[in-house]
Amino acid sequence: MDVSSRIERALNEAVTLAEVPGCPPRLAESMRYAVFPKGARVRPRLCHSVAAACGEDHPAATDAAGAALELLHCASLVHDDLPCFDDAPTRRGRASVHFAYGESLAVLAGDALIVLAFEALAVAAARSPLRLAPLLTTISRGVGMPFGIVAGQAWECEPRVSLADYQRAKTGSLFAAATCAGALAAGAQAQPWRALGDWLGEAFQVADDIRDVAADPVLLGKPTGQDVALCRPSSAKELGLEGAIQHFDRLVARAIEAVPPCRGEAQLRALVRLEAERLVPKAMSDACAMETARVVA
Repeated sequence: MDVSSRIERALNEAVTLAEVPGCPPRLAESMRYAVFPKGARVRPRLCHSVAAACGEDHPAATDAAGAALELLHCASLVHDDLPCFDDAPTRRGRASVHFAYGESLAVLAGDALIVLAFEALAVAAARSPLRLAPLLTTISRGVGMPFGIVAGQAWECEPRVSLADYQRAKTGSLFAAATCAGALAAGAQAQPWRALGDWLGEAFQVADDIRDVAADPVLLGKPTGQDVALCRPSSAKELGLEGAIQHFDRLVARAIEAVPPCRGEAQLRALVRLEAERLVPKAMSDACAMETARVVA
């Protein structure tokens, strides 16, 4: 079974844990709505790729870790879109969860997905108990305080914030958790893989800043212009669009350099390049450079 199929199967099995007779049906429906249809699934794919590079010997642990990471990511998007934060009407090209099901159910769906992530991980990874504890610790730290995605969201509520600290927590923390979890699921050491997740996560947040300025909201599947409207930290605001693109390119190069020597080294570097092109296509970079040259001339 290919990696994409493994990821979707693991996610479906996890969400099914919440869909039992007697449960609140609209809450269960809103949870499934938040997870499917799929997004890019970058975090679980990264987890799977690292596990394979480390000589994966327990596919169930990898599947569970990847599913937990994606469920936590989906939960963060549900909460991100709420009226108290972005008040976003769309996500992934359709109505956001709070627009489709109401604010109360959106809050509960996000909360339930967080709990479900750890339940699914505990159930599947329990067959390798020595790996379960470090997996739980690593993924928890990528989500909570003091440096996880919850902290990243909280920085938006502070009067002053370092852009690097914000990006590292808001996006980088779950990417670092993904690379480390992939190694741990395969019984390898996590630390050599952390730098790859850190650089790649920061690059993804910079790409998000760029796309908030330069992308078509229809193609993006969510509103643009949010960073300016909500006075959020942004690489595009701080560095300018061309400067942000150059910063993104540097971060991607560092992520590629950070791939440790392993049998899957070439495939991992190719994955990073592919994702970089998907997020910030060369055509976008070229158009920005041409516009800058036109204005200067």
